[in-house]
Amino acid sequence: MSVLVSGRGLSRAYRAPRRGVFGPRPLTHALRDVDLDVEEGSALGIIGESGSGKSTLVRLLLGLDSPTSGTVSFDGRPVDATASARSLHWLRRQTGIVFQDPYASLDPRMSVGAIVAEPLWALRIPGDHRARVEEVLGDVGLDADAAARYPHEFSGGQRQRIALARAIAHRPRLLIGDEPLSALDVTVRAQILELLTELRTRDALTLIMVSHDIGVVQSLCDQVVVMKDGVVAERGATEQVLLHPQAAYTRRLLAAIPTIAPRDPTP
Repeated sequence: MSVLVSGRGLSRAYRAPRRGVFGPRPLTHALRDVDLDVEEGSALGIIGESGSGKSTLVRLLLGLDSPTSGTVSFDGRPVDATASARSLHWLRRQTGIVFQDPYASLDPRMSVGAIVAEPLWALRIPGDHRARVEEVLGDVGLDADAAARYPHEFSGGQRQRIALARAIAHRPRLLIGDEPLSALDVTVRAQILELLTELRTRDALTLIMVSHDIGVVQSLCDQVVVMKDGVVAERGATEQVLLHPQAAYTRRLLAAIPTIAPRDPTP
């Protein structure tokens, strides 16, 4: 398989607030010299505790933020996040993202049809937009009449389906989920996970999944990257990393997953 998205030497530093009236603003390093290749058609999971740099890495890969140092390329083409929004239309056409909170990511003043159609007209995708909205709503398990309703009329799981419909409406090659299942209950989470698996297989999507839920990554992803303090602590095939971790940090991370002890049958 060919490499679809690649990062080389990616670092991102931010200026923290001053500690004194006249002191300099110290640098906070969110990402440090990260190399990453994502092969077309693969599913990559990115795991790590809060503040490990997962979301920062995703923002750089999508051209939503500029690295302090390093480069990003998509299908061999350089990604320049400092360029104008119009000049990055080519990248937006190739990528979609689903965020953690479906309600916060949907404009409550817009109908579902307008929300799902937004990337179609914003990116000037040709074709019958109304028909595409109806088609993609069906893909995520919603009736066509949902297009005339508003986000507040739906449950949390249904809103996440709407967010997913918007993310795939323009037929991207790369879909990124930034904790897209963490706000959902167990039953709905399983339904969305099954839907993502089906869409990935049917549409040959390349998937990057950022998640605290190790079970989600294990079910959905072929490869996994473990991040700690802005660097890659471990990477490899999902089964190998999760069942036979080599890095001490990965072992601690997996050991911290809560489990339910079996009930003692004796009275």
